[in-house]
Amino acid sequence: MSGGALVTGAGGQLGRELVLTSPQGLDCAALDRQDLDITDAAAIGRTLDALEPRLVINAAAYTAVDRAESEPGAAARINGTAPGLLAAACAERGVRLLHVSTDFVFDGRASRPYGPDAAPAPLGAYGRSKLAGEDAVRAALAGAIVLRTGWVYSRHGGNFVKTMLRLMAEREELTVVADQVGTPTWARGLAEALWAFAERPALAGTYHFSDAGVASWYDFAVAIGEEALALGLLSRLPRILPVPTAAYPTPAQRPAYSVLDKGATWRDLAIDGVHWRRQLRLMLHDLKEQGE
Repeated sequence: MSGGALVTGAGGQLGRELVLTSPQGLDCAALDRQDLDITDAAAIGRTLDALEPRLVINAAAYTAVDRAESEPGAAARINGTAPGLLAAACAERGVRLLHVSTDFVFDGRASRPYGPDAAPAPLGAYGRSKLAGEDAVRAALAGAIVLRTGWVYSRHGGNFVKTMLRLMAEREELTVVADQVGTPTWARGLAEALWAFAERPALAGTYHFSDAGVASWYDFAVAIGEEALALGLLSRLPRILPVPTAAYPTPAQRPAYSVLDKGATWRDLAIDGVHWRRQLRLMLHDLKEQGE
């Protein structure tokens, strides 16, 4: 890939993995929210003019799904308006944009994996804000990639895996929702997929990426416990009980089914999907070796 790259949202779990996996020899500028306010069009323009990247990967997002219900304006500015500003600035300068979106643009009422052309129907403020961002990117920059994903975790920051490890170490018994189904996604694999898209400038449009396979949150929790115990990250396993969503009410409604069809991504990137449990094992090895 010629020229340099700019990664926004560099302080998040995906942003940090993008920096760790950036191609050797690539000039990769990684900016977090303190370095660049992506809701400020003038700041975006100054940054692009100063750094002159050939590629921008937008990993910046408002990700507090429940808080978005009480802060819809903030979610809309960061997830909806800002990607359009980035795309417009990239379009003016001939810069390619890879934008990360979410499975929350769907309502979860399907019975088979959602393809990239499936009709969006977000259930809450977070999903609506992310869908608005997708639309803004497509309107401003026809050659952009919009890559939807879901259930992302890594050794960095806060996520379901790290929360489960903490609770399993503290408690004798846990309850975990068993009627929401999706696919866990290690941020390392997602980052590698984004760099693979970066190496293929002819690709454009909407794609999906997660690891292979399907799980409920309960299945995921059981696997986390078993793999962590085998690695010595836990000394014992608590009892893990499956419960329905109704037993764990949250401000934001979650899709009951958010499995994404990754066939086009695997085909166009010439990669094989890796099962989520294998990726979980690798992430836990990473956590054990590197800590966070």
